Amino acid sequence: MSQKPSQKLTKRVVDACHPGPKDRVIFDSEVRGFGLKVTPAGRKVYILQYRMGGRASVTRRHTIGAHGELTPDQARSQAILLRGQIRTGIDPQEEKKARAQHLSKARTFAETAEEHLRHVAKTLRPSTAAEGRRIIAHDVAPAWGDRPVASITRGDVRELVDGIARRGAEVLANRTLARLKTLFSWAVQQDIIPASPAAGLKPVTKETERDRVLADDEIRWFWSGCDRLGWPFGPLFQLLLLTAQRRDEVGTLEWSHLSVDRSTWTMPREIAKNDRAHEVQLSEPARSIIAALPGMSETLIFTTNARRPVSGFSQAKAALDRLMESERREELGLPEDAPAAITPWILHDLRRTAATGMARLNIAPHVVDKILNHTSGSIRGVAAIYNRHSYLEERRSALAAWGRWLDGLVGDRPANVVPLARSR
Repeated sequence: MSQKPSQKLTKRVVDACHPGPKDRVIFDSEVRGFGLKVTPAGRKVYILQYRMGGRASVTRRHTIGAHGELTPDQARSQAILLRGQIRTGIDPQEEKKARAQHLSKARTFAETAEEHLRHVAKTLRPSTAAEGRRIIAHDVAPAWGDRPVASITRGDVRELVDGIARRGAEVLANRTLARLKTLFSWAVQQDIIPASPAAGLKPVTKETERDRVLADDEIRWFWSGCDRLGWPFGPLFQLLLLTAQRRDEVGTLEWSHLSVDRSTWTMPREIAKNDRAHEVQLSEPARSIIAALPGMSETLIFTTNARRPVSGFSQAKAALDRLMESERREELGLPEDAPAAITPWILHDLRRTAATGMARLNIAPHVVDKILNHTSGSIRGVAAIYNRHSYLEERRSALAAWGRWLDGLVGDRPANVVPLARSR
């Protein structure tokens, strides 16, 4: 894994070190035991290799810090100080463990999580950082917030994640586990805890690509159910289907994002999932819904307290499921105690339903991709590099056609729409 020192470690030398199939260490020619470890993933870490108690003792390796956070000269200076401690009988590894134990006893999980969230917010998209914060606040902090972070065990992590899965949120359980793995790994790197209690735990379920699309009857029951559900989630859910946008994008919609005539919604890049500003052309049914909404805030459209966007989507979706079943029973003349028969679905399936519906209207795939704001769609490779056309008029026509088709379907009358000719 190691090799004899051949030259002084400088920035140029370190930058030129490339990863191999295994960890390798390049030792410095100036300070004995000081070196650079390069992992197969390309991570470069400064280390000090040493012995406590003479040649017969076991070789130990202490991590000084990552390249980038430290320069070679800074890391070398720390290595010199550490070698001085070793000569006086102080073991850097034992010191590190003692410091971690002291910090972890004094530091709660909530404090550690907050520090981690502030750290990752510097590099993540705002929407991704917000989702991580929501996961911690909703499911993790209530269980562990005041506990010393070092007291959390592997069993605690598994119990928490399994509990989320048992309530039917298996994908969220996977997301929570992934977030905790990242958080605890960071805490290990910061010497807050000696080891991650989430390391090695596997996801609770294998995620498969969803293909659920609401059938025409289900769309009718959905629309009527939303009417009965009312403000704020009824019209919000209807706009999800009309615009084919994501839940949190619609849920955080602001009045300032709309054009003066309410025909266009310009989504800032901070809100869009793929970190690209996006323009959504609003159909007549979408504009009618927005026009009927109460103006509870000068900023937020969907809010109940004028301070924050609405929350409680899970409860609202459960209420909508019950209303849809009620609509189905009434339409089919079934008794009120007839068993539920609508196949389970999630809000994101509305986006797929809209895309599939537009495809039925012969709307070209690349236009649908633009509506969905997909970064990789039907236009790929060299064509994607050179084709920067936004298809704004095609998108407006497509969403208008989709709105008319929905209006005809839920209005219980033939849809007054002629499928668009497929673009060539």
